[in-house]
Amino acid sequence: MLNYRQFEVGPDPFGRVWKAYFKWLQTAISIRQSDTVDVKFVIATEDERMEKTIAIPHTRLLALREKTGHEMTDAWAARLAAAHLEHVIENAEDIEKEIVTASMEDLERWAAAVEREEREEIDRRKAAG
Repeated sequence: MLNYRQFEVGPDPFGRVWKAYFKWLQTAISIRQSDTVDVKFVIATEDERMEKTIAIPHTRLLALREKTGHEMTDAWAARLAAAHLEHVIENAEDIEKEIVTASMEDLERWAAAVEREEREEIDRRKAAG
């Protein structure tokens, strides 16, 4: 997803579509004594609202940057977190947790998806331009 600030996710296993809203991104050393980048989202359906924080360990981000060559930016981390949130909702995996930590394997999949999406968008704009 190109817009990680506001997007729809779903359906979840119960057939619901969720609206997701980016709330903030911050380094968690100060708030949880953890070396992660935390990305918080508010998610809501018609009858339910909750907050989910996707925690990305800094060491995993560094390794992913080395592997992919992608520049480490807040937007990249937020897009990786949004992709993980999408997975959590669509599969009801760790849905009961307020803070969900992304595995390295998941981050590698999301990074590949973000890269494909960026390439497709560039190609689309070149063709339109």
